[in-house]
Amino acid sequence: MDNQAYDVVVVGGGNAALCAALSAAERGASVVLLERAPEEKRGGNSRFTGGGFRMVHHGAQDIKRVVPDLSDSDIARTDFGEYSAENYLDDLGRITQYYIDPDLAETLVQNSTDTVHWLMGRGVKFLPNYGRQAYNHEGRFKFFGGVVIYANGGGAGLVESEYKAAAKNGVTVRYGARATALVTGKNGVEGIRVLAGGVEETIAARAVVLACGGFESNREWRSRHLGPGWDMAKVRGTRYNTGDGIQMALDIGAQSYGQWSGAHAVAWERYANDYGDVDGQHSAGYRHSYPFGLMVNADGERFVDEGADFRNYTYAKYGRAVLAQPGNYAWQVFDSQVLPLLRDEYKMRGATKVRADTLEELVNKMQDVNPAGFLKTIREYNAAVKRDVKFDPNSKDGKATVGLALNKSNWANTMEKPPFEAYSVGCGITFTFGGLKIDPTGHVLDIEDSPIPGLYAAGELVGGLFYFNYPGSAGLMAGAVFGRIAGRGAGEFATKR
Repeated sequence: MDNQAYDVVVVGGGNAALCAALSAAERGASVVLLERAPEEKRGGNSRFTGGGFRMVHHGAQDIKRVVPDLSDSDIARTDFGEYSAENYLDDLGRITQYYIDPDLAETLVQNSTDTVHWLMGRGVKFLPNYGRQAYNHEGRFKFFGGVVIYANGGGAGLVESEYKAAAKNGVTVRYGARATALVTGKNGVEGIRVLAGGVEETIAARAVVLACGGFESNREWRSRHLGPGWDMAKVRGTRYNTGDGIQMALDIGAQSYGQWSGAHAVAWERYANDYGDVDGQHSAGYRHSYPFGLMVNADGERFVDEGADFRNYTYAKYGRAVLAQPGNYAWQVFDSQVLPLLRDEYKMRGATKVRADTLEELVNKMQDVNPAGFLKTIREYNAAVKRDVKFDPNSKDGKATVGLALNKSNWANTMEKPPFEAYSVGCGITFTFGGLKIDPTGHVLDIEDSPIPGLYAAGELVGGLFYFNYPGSAGLMAGAVFGRIAGRGAGEFATKR
């Protein structure tokens, strides 16, 4: 081996990897973090997120502990609700059709609040997520969907705070360093092979934490595992998540786990770049206000229940629904009743948008939508709306349609008040659900469910957490929880070894 040696090597550069590196360093281990991206593009998928964290809490006082600057007037005008461990587990089960690994689910939920406080102690500042998770409705805010807080500065602010903490704790960071293979010996994992600057090298280590994402940026793997058409999806985040960590572990006998045919995929700007752009207006691609409007395909027909649940519980599966439509696209349509509720991303440059004072004019501007089919859909929808039920954006209001083949369950305002706006969307993939099997201590398991000595994992390459769908803001939370646990385990294993 080369002369380089560390107690712990962490592969990856996002939230899970940084939490692992910090946690290992706090156990007295010497730590190097290998980030495949150059420094200016560091941060993995975490950098592209909104920064939301789904944690257990029991109301305003718990939120006040996480957001010390929360004012009395904010508390007075806000219903923060409660999100108990039971609620959290119920959501994880319901959303994943109860396929979620129960031990991992328990670990995530039980460690969520403590991990947020741990991050606070390392310089991460949190804010209440007004506007995204609570609307000002009749003078009050009410949080919905189980998520109240987000990291200041979103995902970019989160990872910058974590990189500062890593530097303060003596973590060595190497950029442009692509891990290619694990080195094994009689003691288990004993190091890692790296390609940096075109030169291959080997780093000796007593433990390795893999936290370098799934395979969403690998077109060939997407087609192989997710199915036909997935090579056409846009990647919302980093271009560097190509499955390297998963492959390295499988090569030494790790067990594959989770839903390899599943992914977090959303309605995304139809003509977005192939990959996310950390230097540009990445968030301009979000199209997540669909619960307040209608989504139609090229035939002018609706294909999902836009109001089935809060956005948090449907957005990660509706990208797949869009991809399945003719031409792999759809349009989101709104009228003036809800235009003020559209998220800020709809107002940013880069949106494929049309606007008109009549529905006939609107659909003609949409060009690739069948006008007759669209107008028929709107007529039937308007006739089916329950007009006597009051609209409330902060709760599942029961304002529904009746008698349609595909009813809208909530937030079903009529589509009749000009001006009208429509936004064209495609499928944006965030991360893949299949990956490696770990135990609640972060150990990577082999095919016999035995821990591979010295090998740990965290983040999006962990399988078994999400199936079919995903509850919003559980990803960063899971990355932080399991990153912290894996780093702690690796640090303790390495310093005792």
